[in-house]
Amino acid sequence: MRVAAVETVLPEHHYDQHQITEAVAAWAEADERLLRRFHEAARVSGRNLALPIEEYEKLKGFTAANDLYIGTALRLGEQAVRGALEASGIAPGQVDQLVFCSSTGVATPSLDAALAQRVGLREDVKRVPIFGLGCAAGAAGLSRLHDYLRAWPDQVAVLVCVELCSLTVQQDDHSVANLVASGLFGDGAAAAVAIGGRREEAEAAGRGGSAEARRGPRVVATRSRLYPETERLMGWDVGEHGFRIVLAADLVDQVEACLADDVSSFLGEHGLSPDQVSSWVCHPGGPKVIEKIAEVLALDDGELDLTWDSLQRIGNLSSVSVLNVLQETIARRRPPADEPGLLMALGPGFSAELVLLRW
Repeated sequence: MRVAAVETVLPEHHYDQHQITEAVAAWAEADERLLRRFHEAARVSGRNLALPIEEYEKLKGFTAANDLYIGTALRLGEQAVRGALEASGIAPGQVDQLVFCSSTGVATPSLDAALAQRVGLREDVKRVPIFGLGCAAGAAGLSRLHDYLRAWPDQVAVLVCVELCSLTVQQDDHSVANLVASGLFGDGAAAAVAIGGRREEAEAAGRGGSAEARRGPRVVATRSRLYPETERLMGWDVGEHGFRIVLAADLVDQVEACLADDVSSFLGEHGLSPDQVSSWVCHPGGPKVIEKIAEVLALDDGELDLTWDSLQRIGNLSSVSVLNVLQETIARRRPPADEPGLLMALGPGFSAELVLLRW
């Protein structure tokens, strides 16, 4: 398949990091010196939030937070899908599959049902809602689009990821994990439109063999990796309080122990080594994770600049972030034709998702 377009949408409420630090310290009754230390270490300059910042202190209980999640997620998701479709030149009625990923709220029917109707997708669109993959879901979602379009190469598939991390922050949780999360995660949505290889060939033939091409990369192959006995490295503890974050301090140790070998093995199956890959589309999990990825993969020539830039500008948007980095790569640093690239993200499980690209 080829990625035809990616669109990121952020909520309208933007705040500098110091404003968020002050607000969290006030309504969470946290140690402001400790909170400020964690927030500064996140290397985030500002974030977009689902609500005006003064509204969070009034937000009590999971029901209220989830109701706000549903309304805001639908609005942002619709904007992202419409934007991606417009950029790709694909009409809503041409979409055959819709994959929806989110881990920061719940609904049944899943939100893709309402999104499909809002955007004007066909009544026979195939819906695939995915919950619980967290930060890995953007990469995993692209992989599932690739699976589908290998089977149906004349069709079109859309991925939409929506995460409203700010609505999950626990005001009475003074754990290190929650304080770190309150300085790292932001809110947003992203959508990617993908077309099957046969459809792309037919479009090219319809243009009389024109060399015109969509600017996104092709997906060559994918790899999912689940690491045993690592369930408590990251995720949620779910209860009447809502989603309480699990974020282990030794997460970076798992990245160091496994990632380089997994990446080398995956690339090797396709006749490549890491030093032959010039384009790295990596999820901005946080400063320590990004630094460890750079270290174990020997990336020291600015290969992760767009990942750092995404983290600094808007924070970690969970599943949305890797799609944002992909969009920025297409717009600002698109490699030459035929160059290989690797898109990857890490998430709960603990797990890794790898996507081999060809530009």
